Amino acid sequence: MGILKEKLSSYDAPQKVMQAGIYPYFRAIESEQDTVVTIKGKKVLMFGSNSYLGLTNHPKVKEAAIAAIKKYGTGCAGSRFLNGTLDIHIELEDRLAKLVNKDGALCYSTGFQVNLGVVSLLAGRHDYLLLDELDHASIIEGSRLSFSKVLKFAHNDMDSLKSKLKLCHKDRIKLIVVDGIFSMEGDIVNLPEIVKLAEHYGASIMVDDAHSLGVLGKNGSGTASHFGLTDKVDLIMGTFSKSFASLGGFIAADKEVINFIKHNSRSLIFSASMTPSSAAAVLASIEIMVNEPERIKHLWDITAIALNGFKAAGFETGKSETPIIPLFIRDDIKALKLTHMLLEDGVFVNPVVSPAVPKEDCLIRYSLMATHTKEQVETSIQKITKAAKALGILK
Repeated sequence: MGILKEKLSSYDAPQKVMQAGIYPYFRAIESEQDTVVTIKGKKVLMFGSNSYLGLTNHPKVKEAAIAAIKKYGTGCAGSRFLNGTLDIHIELEDRLAKLVNKDGALCYSTGFQVNLGVVSLLAGRHDYLLLDELDHASIIEGSRLSFSKVLKFAHNDMDSLKSKLKLCHKDRIKLIVVDGIFSMEGDIVNLPEIVKLAEHYGASIMVDDAHSLGVLGKNGSGTASHFGLTDKVDLIMGTFSKSFASLGGFIAADKEVINFIKHNSRSLIFSASMTPSSAAAVLASIEIMVNEPERIKHLWDITAIALNGFKAAGFETGKSETPIIPLFIRDDIKALKLTHMLLEDGVFVNPVVSPAVPKEDCLIRYSLMATHTKEQVETSIQKITKAAKALGILK
């Protein structure tokens, strides 16, 4: 451990931020994930959650999870491939396939594992993966495990994608992998134009709907549904840790594709299956989402209030048009100070600083839940604006 310990001991970036009193990570929440949470005994407005439908503490979701534990126990003690498949997993996969209008679906223990196990698998040594430069880290990691040639195109730039497709051999697999809603910027992928290019160049499409399910499309069914292009998208990926108030992920596609993935994806075969309570929570969440469309409507209503409010205050919000709203600060230290000041004033937001993004693009990630009230949103805008002015971010 000598050389390894010596190298790792020199890493002190977090300690420097801690010493400055503005360390913003691993903040312990002492309550359920709701629009108001408790941190160090203090009530704080939560605007840093991915629970877009606000279902993590819904009675029906909790009851379903508890009932599953009583029936199945707390875990499966094995992978889906061997002893870890329960009837509730199959029920969930059937429900997910129906939701996104595909032949079949396959559940993994986390969303990260889905992208790791699918993106790394489908394109071979002489094939191509084409990724948006702002794709989620799990997609990037999956591509690094692939033997294929990886080509990145400029964010949501169709001319850039076209130029990359022109580099690909026409008789090889070309898989375009994109986020539906980009997790930090809050903008929506230009799926109609991607479909046109994919058809022209003989490419396939995979959409990561981690942040789109429960937000876009009919009954919250995602990006392809939003654009009416489900039959043009080959694979739809989603997670359960956001709108579906649980933990896990899935891939949906034609039955032949699912059959191949099921028997070859290493992050599925060599990892324990998702817990029964997690699966039950997802099933309950989908039922609520479909039966209570007013949740999604309210989410979009308060999104409009927040976007208009921040723009009126002078914030840069980029191209966001969703409940994920970036507030560009463009200064790492000011972003960290702003996060700290807001927590002290009772507002929880997430800073996104370098190296996660270039220093000039650092931002505060503000995200909404369907359970937020108009009053809570307006209060947060007032407090964020006040702190930003105090730091000289806004004039």
